[in-house]
Amino acid sequence: MWPASGEDLCYLAGDWRILQRVRGHRWSLDDLVTAWFAASIAEPVAPARIADLGCGIGAVLMLLAWRFPQARCVGIEAQPVSAALARRSIALNGIEDRCAVRLGDLRDPAALSDGAVFNVVTGTPPYLPRGSATEPLREQQAPCHIELRGGIEDYCAAAARVLAPGARFVVCHAAGQRVRVLAAAQRAGLGVERRRDVIPRAGKGALFTVYAMRRTSELASCDVLPPLVVRAANGQRTDEFRTLRHQMGMPP
Repeated sequence: MWPASGEDLCYLAGDWRILQRVRGHRWSLDDLVTAWFAASIAEPVAPARIADLGCGIGAVLMLLAWRFPQARCVGIEAQPVSAALARRSIALNGIEDRCAVRLGDLRDPAALSDGAVFNVVTGTPPYLPRGSATEPLREQQAPCHIELRGGIEDYCAAAARVLAPGARFVVCHAAGQRVRVLAAAQRAGLGVERRRDVIPRAGKGALFTVYAMRRTSELASCDVLPPLVVRAANGQRTDEFRTLRHQMGMPP
């Protein structure tokens, strides 16, 4: 479980740590905000079952497992190196009894074919269609940025297959691709219940958007929340983002 050559053991939440490749994919703001948004949507009733699609090294999965200590959590990840890191982090934090990562492609219905449904499903898909950008050469990074195994359309379809009645799918995507996200949701029989832009620093444009979706038949309306601003113009964290961090187990 301990870090091997080329790996870091990094802070995650509370007293939990996460293993990451030094020069590979590392957990970031979109993971944190997606997990927080999913937690805020789920409350006040704690979800019993959580699934994270394309879970990578397990950041969103473990953040939600930390926030909801009674939940059973499952991640699906296609990259063997990322799945292995996530499994080791789960073991390191002593939560193997309620968290697991399955190696598989989220587009394959067999990846979650045991009939289980989930109260919360999350995803942080890549934002860039193949051919639209130079693919990163570092290990793990290309599939996390480039749609090598599908994009938002595939995430929505996979989530729709495993949502329990009344459950939500929480996903993030590039702020400039809202039309595509809405079309992907509609195609999967989902509708956006709530969305919120995330602005990295006051005065800048939105970097990405987080969405909470549910089945169209269960949807009453869509709430567009005020943007979440991460840092003020002077570079200091905003009060709201400090509160977010505190709620997800991070120190001041």
